[in-house]
Amino acid sequence: MDLDVAQVRAFVRTAEELHFGRAAAALGISQQALSKRIARLESLLGAELLHRGGNGVRLTEAGRRFLPPARQAVAAADAAVAAVSGTDRPLRVDVWGHLYAPLRTLAQVAGRAGELALGHGRDLPSATAALLHGDIDAAFGRVHPPLPAGLAHRLVRLEPVDAVLSTDHPLAAEPALRPDQLSDSTLLAPGALDRLDFLRRFADRFGVRRTATGVNLGLAHFLAEVAGEPRAFALVPADVPLPDVPGLRSVPLVDPTPLYAWSLLWCTGNGHPGLNDLAAACAEEAGRSRWLEYDPTRDWLPEPPVLPAALPPGLPPAHRADRR
Repeated sequence: MDLDVAQVRAFVRTAEELHFGRAAAALGISQQALSKRIARLESLLGAELLHRGGNGVRLTEAGRRFLPPARQAVAAADAAVAAVSGTDRPLRVDVWGHLYAPLRTLAQVAGRAGELALGHGRDLPSATAALLHGDIDAAFGRVHPPLPAGLAHRLVRLEPVDAVLSTDHPLAAEPALRPDQLSDSTLLAPGALDRLDFLRRFADRFGVRRTATGVNLGLAHFLAEVAGEPRAFALVPADVPLPDVPGLRSVPLVDPTPLYAWSLLWCTGNGHPGLNDLAAACAEEAGRSRWLEYDPTRDWLPEPPVLPAALPPGLPPAHRADRR
């Protein structure tokens, strides 16, 4: 059985959009042409892939099984065309978690990873959507389950997190703090907690009962809000350079030390050679700079640092060592 890539592409885009009109517009074809392509594919496979009903479009069981390898088939076809045409474009990478400055980490590996075209996604859902649509090749930020089918990720860095307090905060003079000592303070977040998994999980784990949402206009503006709230605190990775905001103090967190996990995320089947180069450069720097050291008796992560099952071709598994 020989599959028509145009038909498979039509199915993949419709499965991602769950809307025939948007999928047709994205592919630059009419909605009628899109429907015909999918109907021919279903006829060839002998199975209904999409259910069209009054409540919209949804995947059938056969469609859910077909979608991951269909994405890989489309990606492989695109890579084959690029190889023949000599297209040599940079690896397109989006980052998110801007207040935590993800580009600090990428800057340390970029010179060994080939040419990168960097962009900025809003959050993990926007990054995964861009990957699945083929708009980017990789993404870098904090990954947490569940992820859509067809995506893989690799843990790159575990970074200790500090508490940033107003100098008027009752605990500001402490040399270090346990996270539970902040339970009576207000956690100031740069957005709604339902979109900030790490902060939400921290508040739940350490009994922080009060939270408030600041305005995300950049780190300096956000921390200026912290400086003006004597009972508030924010969480910032220890290596993030703090802006010159008066009235702030950064205090290490211990027993346990919260760790912010940075990961590289990609779509399985992506054949861009720069993806393997970037992942290999991240693994090399993680070993050199001890980015993946973790001791569960001293450190806290919202979820255990499980290595992914799928890695880009030829990439050796990363190691982990006890932290400190």
